[in-house]
Amino acid sequence: MPACNPDLCLTLPDPLPLDSGATLAPVTIAYQQYGELSPERDNVVLIFHALTGDQYVASPHPATGKPGWWDRMVGPRKPIDTNRFCVISTNVIGGCMGSTGPASEGPDGKPYGQRFPVVTIHDMVRAIAGLLDVLEIDKVHAAVGGSMGGMQAMAFASDFPGRAERVLVLASAARQSAQNIAFHEVGRQAIMADANWNGGAYYDGAHPDAGLAVARMAAHITYLSEAGLTEKFGRRLQQRPDGSDGAKSFGFEADFQVESYLRYQGSGFTRRFDANSYLYITRAIDYFDLAETHGGRLADAFAHTSSRFCIVSFDTDWLYTTEESRHIVRALNAAGAPVSFVELSSPYGHDGFLLDTPGLDEVVQGFVS
Repeated sequence: MPACNPDLCLTLPDPLPLDSGATLAPVTIAYQQYGELSPERDNVVLIFHALTGDQYVASPHPATGKPGWWDRMVGPRKPIDTNRFCVISTNVIGGCMGSTGPASEGPDGKPYGQRFPVVTIHDMVRAIAGLLDVLEIDKVHAAVGGSMGGMQAMAFASDFPGRAERVLVLASAARQSAQNIAFHEVGRQAIMADANWNGGAYYDGAHPDAGLAVARMAAHITYLSEAGLTEKFGRRLQQRPDGSDGAKSFGFEADFQVESYLRYQGSGFTRRFDANSYLYITRAIDYFDLAETHGGRLADAFAHTSSRFCIVSFDTDWLYTTEESRHIVRALNAAGAPVSFVELSSPYGHDGFLLDTPGLDEVVQGFVS
């Protein structure tokens, strides 16, 4: 994985206490900044990334050269306008794009691998708050995140009340469901069953790319809707390498276009992601339950926040359903926090927050501005 550019990295001055009881030190946070910080330091939009995202929100990814994962949303005269706002995005701890994670050197100079401590969403947010402290940013104009990023945005509002004026949560949930934990476990087992897994100590040799690709394929299915898959692929057969029309191979090649698409997604993912990071980040999501330390009452998690919220769901998202979003809204209402709620119609399933979903740009721009 790429080393951290010193201009876009910051090492926290103090060790980071973790929810597990362990302490992580040193902690380096890799981040990107888009737009200029105002003299009053009050125009920051903090963007939290999802499971397979990173800090490259609106700039080309160094490993793939592809545009940033939210390039359509962040930039000059875009819904999150960098002519007005200073956008800061980080790579979470446990990640693999420069922040301290399993591929980082441990105290003995060797990659942590599975010796890296298990981290939680709250640990990730605590590290990002530490970054803001060093940057002397006391309060952000808005905290924004989709999926796991939405979990971080909610945790930020709960753990650091008063540090975000606005909180925008897209396609997320206040806790991970049993079904979604099960999907993650399938992916983790695929990685650990790879012949190159080696207990996570694979950095000097072949990586468990086959297992990671399968994990990505399985997860990617959950990000899509059946209607979207049917519209895009249906049961259409893949064109043959010689250019001939699709035909059944009567074997186990990628006969169907949807099979070819998933294989492409899996193989491409291995070029930019670390298998250990996949295990650690999915485990952090699985442990997330914002109400857990508040006696199981979600409203109490928001009892001290001064933020106003916007919760957005997508009607074809079966990973984090509209009902999950309504549960968050009810808790915010019970806590007396100002909140608006929008369900958008999208053919894209969970990926609706990343793609050109009708109405999304207007919601983001209207709330953030």
